Amino acid sequence: MIIPGVEIPHLCFQCTNYPCVEACPSGALQVDRNTGAVNVVASECTACGLCIKACPGNVPHLHPEENHIIICDFCDGTPKCVEVCREGRWNTLALVPREREAPHKTLAKTPQQLTREVARRILGARIAKEILD
Repeated sequence: MIIPGVEIPHLCFQCTNYPCVEACPSGALQVDRNTGAVNVVASECTACGLCIKACPGNVPHLHPEENHIIICDFCDGTPKCVEVCREGRWNTLALVPREREAPHKTLAKTPQQLTREVARRILGARIAKEILD
């Protein structure tokens, strides 16, 4: 956690060319045809990290105890984080229809960038700067 108390889910941006899937030498990453999510076949993953390097938003990450990559699978099309956010009336997460023409690579941000952005909005620029610097 970069900033205590500021934690947001970092979801796959679903690039149209799926560079993480292409980079995986073992074939452990597969695209779900229904949701577009990247699924990880843990038993086939070698934890080489090439998918992390290929992802423009650094979304894949290594499981802290098991030796395989983790990527959000969107809970089979109904993400629980979005439901909880809606139920809690925080209104910060929503499912957005995918647009084929969207410049995914330019919009993807690293977890650190997203956390800093959220911290600035929640805490204000001055306090966030003190914490981040």
